Amino acid sequence: MYKIFGNIKKSEMIFILFLIVADIILFLVPNPYMKNDQYQYGVGEVISVNNEQVAQFGIIRQGTQYVEVKIKRGPNKGKVFETHNQLIGKMELDKFLKTGDKVYIEMFKTNAGDTMLKVVDFYRLGIEGILFGIFVIILIIFAGWTGVKTVLSFSTSLLVIWKIMMPLFLDGYDPVILAFFIVLALTSVVIFLVGGFEKKGLVAFLGSGSGVLMTLLLSQVFSEPFVINGSVLPFSETLLNSGFAHLNLNKLFLASVFIGSSGAVMDIGMDIAASMNEVVEKHPKIQVKELMFSGFNVGRAVVGTMSTTLLFAYAGGYLTLLMAFMAQGVNTMAMLNINYFSSEIFKTIIGSFGLVLTAPLTAIIGAFIFKKTQKE
Repeated sequence: MYKIFGNIKKSEMIFILFLIVADIILFLVPNPYMKNDQYQYGVGEVISVNNEQVAQFGIIRQGTQYVEVKIKRGPNKGKVFETHNQLIGKMELDKFLKTGDKVYIEMFKTNAGDTMLKVVDFYRLGIEGILFGIFVIILIIFAGWTGVKTVLSFSTSLLVIWKIMMPLFLDGYDPVILAFFIVLALTSVVIFLVGGFEKKGLVAFLGSGSGVLMTLLLSQVFSEPFVINGSVLPFSETLLNSGFAHLNLNKLFLASVFIGSSGAVMDIGMDIAASMNEVVEKHPKIQVKELMFSGFNVGRAVVGTMSTTLLFAYAGGYLTLLMAFMAQGVNTMAMLNINYFSSEIFKTIIGSFGLVLTAPLTAIIGAFIFKKTQKE
C-alpha cells in the first residue's frame, strides 16, 4: 500500500509546528494599509441592469451602468441596493455587468447614515478555492508528506510577501535590501522544509543564497548602463499618485528581478544538492574533485532548461506587448531599445546569469561540505 506519510523527525515536526503558528499569526494580523472598519464586504447578485448611458466605440464600452444588486452573503443580506458601475474604456479595468452575475461588493455608511454599495468585481473566490483545493489534493496524493510541506511553504511565502514585505515596501524601506533578506529567509524555509535539516538542505540553501546574491549584484552593476526606469512596473504611476511618491521605483524594479528568478534558483540549488548527495551515498569514497565535477555535469543539464523556463515566464507575462510592437511594424533595433522591451531583456539575462552561477557555486559548496562531513 502506498504510504502518504513517512517517518517524521522531531526537528522537522517542531519546524512545521512553528511555521503553522507563524502562518496563523500572520493571517490574523491586520494589514495596516487595508481599509478601516467603516467598510463591510459581501457577495451579491445583479438582478437588473440599465445600459442606457453606455456607449459602444468599436470593442470599447464607455459610460455608466445603473444596476440593482441583491445581497446574498454578508451584512444586509436579502436587501436590494441600487448603484452604478463606471466604464472608463479600459478593458483590463472595466467590468461589464449582466443580470445574474455574482459580484463581490463593498458597503459603507455616508455622513448622513445611509448605506452605499460599490461593486468591487466579479465574485471569483469560489472557483479560486476549488482550483486551489484540487491542486492541494493532487499534490498530497502524488508527493505524500512532501506535498503537505510544499503546501505549507507555499502559504508561508504568500503570507510573508503580503503581510510583511509589501507593507514595508510601502513604508519606504529599501526594496533591494529588504527583498534580499526576505528572499533568503523564504529560501531557507522552503529548502529546509522540503529537503530537511540535512547536508542536502544546507548545500541547497548556501548555493541558492549565493545565486540570489550574484543576481542582486549583477542587477546593481548593469542597471545604470541599461538606464532602466522603474515605471515599467504595472500600476507604478498609480502607486505614486496614491500618496506614495516617496517610493523608489528603480529599486523596486531591481528587487523584482531577483524575486522573480529566486524560485528557479532554488530549484537548481536543490536539484544539484540532491544529486550530489545521492552520488556520495552510492560512492562514499569519491574524491572532492570528482564530486564537484559530478555537480557541474548535473548543473549543465538543469541550467539549460531553467534559463529557457525563465524566458518563457517573462515572455508570457508581456506577450501582448510583444505582439503590439510586431503588429505596428516597429523596427527590431528600435524595439530592443524601448524601455518596456529592454526591461524584459534585463530581467531575463540577469535572472539567467543568476541561474548559471548558482549551478557551479552549489557544486563547489556541496563538494566540500559533503566530503568534510563524511570524514568527520
